Amino acid sequence: MEYRINRRTGDRISEIGMGTSVLFQAGRLEGAHILEKAYDGGINYFDLAGGHGDNFPIFGDALRDVRKNIHYQLHFGADYSKGEYGWSLELDNVKRSVDKELTELKTDYIDYGFIHCLDEMADWETYKDNGVYEYILKLKKEGVVRHIGMSSHTPAVAHGILDEADVDMMMFSISPAYDFGHGDYAFGEAAERMELYKRCASEGIGITVMKVYGAGQLLTADLSPFGVALSEYQCIRYALDKPGVLTVLPGIETMDQLDVLLKYHDQPEEAYDYSILGTLEPVKAAGRCVYCNHCAPCPAGLDVGLINKYYDLARVGDTLAREHYLTLGTTAKDCVACGHCDSRCPFGVAQSQRMAEIKEYFGK
Repeated sequence: MEYRINRRTGDRISEIGMGTSVLFQAGRLEGAHILEKAYDGGINYFDLAGGHGDNFPIFGDALRDVRKNIHYQLHFGADYSKGEYGWSLELDNVKRSVDKELTELKTDYIDYGFIHCLDEMADWETYKDNGVYEYILKLKKEGVVRHIGMSSHTPAVAHGILDEADVDMMMFSISPAYDFGHGDYAFGEAAERMELYKRCASEGIGITVMKVYGAGQLLTADLSPFGVALSEYQCIRYALDKPGVLTVLPGIETMDQLDVLLKYHDQPEEAYDYSILGTLEPVKAAGRCVYCNHCAPCPAGLDVGLINKYYDLARVGDTLAREHYLTLGTTAKDCVACGHCDSRCPFGVAQSQRMAEIKEYFGK
């Protein structure tokens, strides 16, 4: 394993970390074996925004004896008080959920306490207004939270929060699918996203990478926006090459998936080569939303790109995307079918029809 240093905190963090969104599906015993092997293989950074509360006792079983040697990234606003993943910014719910998580992790501190899922500035205002951010600051003063982090998918929002908050770590989606070309597969232009990475590098803010495989789409030719499959190692190197990045956090459910990660540093140099991207163009099939937001602004206030993105990710099994959609202030049900987005879409997407489809899928 190789490690990188968070300049703000001094923490030595493994380049290969571990997301735990689906770990609970392995079961408590096998999940513990996976975590033990991950630790033995040098992984010391774990993201705890999972798909179910059952993840936390697995960590308590497997890693409590080596707690001082690892780093937990725990999210304030990801609510597991009822078992299943939910998103709540009610202060009492956040307190109950965090207390429950600490108990099940068998620890009394959080390495990186994250302000969870800030994709709209309204989310950040809510965190400040309802006392959750103040609560995180209080826990930091008490030593329960060692450092503060934030997660987002949107460069403009991330910049705005970094201007206000004292953040030591940022979680962001980085993959060829999101960054390629002019940002058609993510929010913000490619140059804007790169400026965010550069800012983090300049200010010593570490970046932890979510969705390094593009929610799995990049690993399958049929789903990849490039029409060809990339390997896990190409995707990981692509992210690690970006300024400010400290670690990637692929979700792990099986021992075989972990074995692939642990072999990352043992590959020949050609296995990491993602230069093939320079010869490819993302598929621009008519009728396919690529989240470019050329249709903005929506007269009804919908973030059409974000709604489409959550829909597409939810359909390939991303449970967090479903929850994020359900907490949006304005959803597909608010579409008035005025046709504004239909007329402006450069890829010919009938967004009015798609909003009806998305409303039916999510039920709102």
